[in-house]
Amino acid sequence: MRHFGHIAPEVRQRLFHQEPCEFTADSPSRLLSAALGATLYSPATRPRLADDIVKQAGLGVVSMVLCLEDSIGDEDVVAGEENLVRQFTDLAERQGHLPLLFIRVRAPEQIPDLVRRLGPAVRLLSGFVLPKFTEERGIPFLEALSVAEAASGHRLFAMPVLESPELLYRETRVETLEGIARAVDKYRERVLALRLGVTDFCSSYGLRRAPDMTAWDVQIVASVIADVVNMLGRADGTGFTVTGPVWEYFRVQERMFKPQLRRSPFLEGQAEELREALIEHAMDGLLREITLDQANGLLGKTCIHPSHVLPVHALSVVSHEEFSDAQDILRPERGGGGVLRSQYTNKMNEVKPHRAWAERTLLRAEVFGVANEDIGFVELLAAGISG
Repeated sequence: MRHFGHIAPEVRQRLFHQEPCEFTADSPSRLLSAALGATLYSPATRPRLADDIVKQAGLGVVSMVLCLEDSIGDEDVVAGEENLVRQFTDLAERQGHLPLLFIRVRAPEQIPDLVRRLGPAVRLLSGFVLPKFTEERGIPFLEALSVAEAASGHRLFAMPVLESPELLYRETRVETLEGIARAVDKYRERVLALRLGVTDFCSSYGLRRAPDMTAWDVQIVASVIADVVNMLGRADGTGFTVTGPVWEYFRVQERMFKPQLRRSPFLEGQAEELREALIEHAMDGLLREITLDQANGLLGKTCIHPSHVLPVHALSVVSHEEFSDAQDILRPERGGGGVLRSQYTNKMNEVKPHRAWAERTLLRAEVFGVANEDIGFVELLAAGISG
């Protein structure tokens, strides 16, 4: 699989200075954690789940979570488990590329039980999403994952969700974060990424952000995310990939990009339906939140609607200017440090302080690609929608 792999090769050549790399579920964890992109959630009870997964893969989705937790009722858990086994068995008989697939469970004992029931189809499973993760609640999940991996002989990753009230409350936050850090460090080779449960954070205070507001505008939520990145997202080798929070709204009609859309060469000759579909994707709040996620150290995003996927991926592509700066900073002859003017002659690149940024940028460039000099978000989104 690869990002933007659903669009024609000749279109990718026009879009990218460096195309996104290909990867598989067996790729190194460092690459996979950066490549998660927009992780699309789906209730595990959907009767045509296998068809949905194949369809979304064809539209550019590279990671999905099949949820047995909050997205379904308590009374539907058994049926959801049975459906997952049927749908994975169906998928195992099909040909073609699938996204990275994860199951969000409720209890540790579900992990070895589901792995056993999946049988040979477990080869399609990349891991499990662990809810309301703290040190006390999380360790049993991670232990169960280790048991299931050993029993199946198949590599399985964990993606803990940080969403508990103890993490939100000021008086318990640091202690909770320290416990989480101990737990995920102990099982570092199994933890692919950390996910943020911002909806649960808001719930603790009876809050819900409006469609024109980002998670970063809700100060009590922003403070938690900042502390999570501070303690668990460091660039010194101790940190983990931390993904952006869910955006709850979809089909919010905005017009902020309409003038640019009219000028986009990728829309020349296209039907009006494509133009309207692209406009529908241009949701101001979502785009601002993705931009702020990235500015604050988050990579990828939890998504609950397919229309969110392409904006996340389009805004994850590295610009030609960023790529040029990162390459300059990491040249071997710059190892001693120093300051240099960027090739775009518009900024200072300071080698030592900007090195970690440059390394992360080149990793993102590897998985999401580098845009050509004249290509921006609108062109990438338009090409992704038109396929």
